[in-house]
Amino acid sequence: MKSSWPVAVAAAMATALWAMPAGAQGTKVVIGISGWTGFAPLTLAKEAGIYAKNGLDVTIKKIPQSSRHLAIASGDIQCAATTVETWIAWNANGVATTQIFQLDKSYGADGMVVRNDVKSIKDVKGKTVAASAPGTAPYFALAWFLKKNGLGVKDVKVVNMEAGPAAQAFIAGQNDAAMTYEPYLSAVRENPQAGKIIATTLDYPMVMDTFGCTPKFIAENDAAVKALTKSYFEALVMIKSDEKKSFEIMGADVKQTGEKFAGSAKYLRWQDQAANKTFFASEFATFTKEAADLLLEIGVIKKVPDLSKLADTRFLQ
Repeated sequence: MKSSWPVAVAAAMATALWAMPAGAQGTKVVIGISGWTGFAPLTLAKEAGIYAKNGLDVTIKKIPQSSRHLAIASGDIQCAATTVETWIAWNANGVATTQIFQLDKSYGADGMVVRNDVKSIKDVKGKTVAASAPGTAPYFALAWFLKKNGLGVKDVKVVNMEAGPAAQAFIAGQNDAAMTYEPYLSAVRENPQAGKIIATTLDYPMVMDTFGCTPKFIAENDAAVKALTKSYFEALVMIKSDEKKSFEIMGADVKQTGEKFAGSAKYLRWQDQAANKTFFASEFATFTKEAADLLLEIGVIKKVPDLSKLADTRFLQ
């Protein structure tokens, strides 16, 4: 009985190695993300052993969106998750990156919170709004929401705060409004005496996240990039097949119970392989063009980069 154990383990290891994508065995990759609910399947893929099964040695680092591009530029990370328009800003400012698959779309998971006496977004004019720094998703969402209501970022006083602290400060009575996202947006939902959510991405669909890497990493690690893509889609399959366990794992990473995490997750849609193909075939180009124009208008970029080189969809096949 004892002597058979090493043989069984060896056989299992051999099977696992056989299943790994050719050339991906043991490839090290460091990924930069935030605590945003939409990125959670990337964490699930690590914690559930999906990356390892597919031959990857993945390290995930929590890095604020405002400095994630610096980590890429320094070589501290090779890949990252962020919003579509952020990749435009990074490339326009000299940080070469390429999107390879879509992660999620926000369906009410990003929004603007205001005091209860504010009747419309137009009433935010002249008020203090907490939002992350220029070049981040909350700042871009603020600009987008304002523009759709005939205003601009110059019409409000922006106080730079990350999404979590912005929500906490708002609940504590600081600032007139704030831009935040799940799971922090739900904290405002649970404290109606502090204020209300006046608009979300249900009203203004514009937050969609993608995963990308440096062109150098993609060029030198073809099999690993395929494995990263495959791992994400396998994580989505796991969520469907064992939602309770998946939500517990993903929730634990942001100090939430599985039940609380489920509450945040209902405001977004993770995008499977079929949804990815549809997105990159149509909506991606249209949104990227409009986003680039707004980034130029608000001064986040000085020149629009080559939009045709921002994505590489070969790995979705």
